Amino acid sequence: MANEEKERIVIPDENGDEHLFDELFRFHVDETDQSYILLTPVGSDQEDEDEEVEVFAFRFEDREGEENDIALFPLETDQEWEMVEEMLNTFSEDQE
Repeated sequence: MANEEKERIVIPDENGDEHLFDELFRFHVDETDQSYILLTPVGSDQEDEDEEVEVFAFRFEDREGEENDIALFPLETDQEWEMVEEMLNTFSEDQE
């Protein structure tokens, strides 16, 4: 599994500096017709099981035209955060 190629995403910060992230996973919620993506900073997937990895969550929409081009949006509601947290917990349990 270690050789599995992960999708990498570049996100500029408010200063215009670009940061590279690995895609943890993405999922779609049929009830709201929204898609979400969870990312971790590149280099943060240490083998040390005790170290917590920072996870960033975004709602995303596919952009027309280019393949693998998505627009990211911050999560805005408590319901979105709770749902993403639940999905992350399920994902984490599956990885153990």
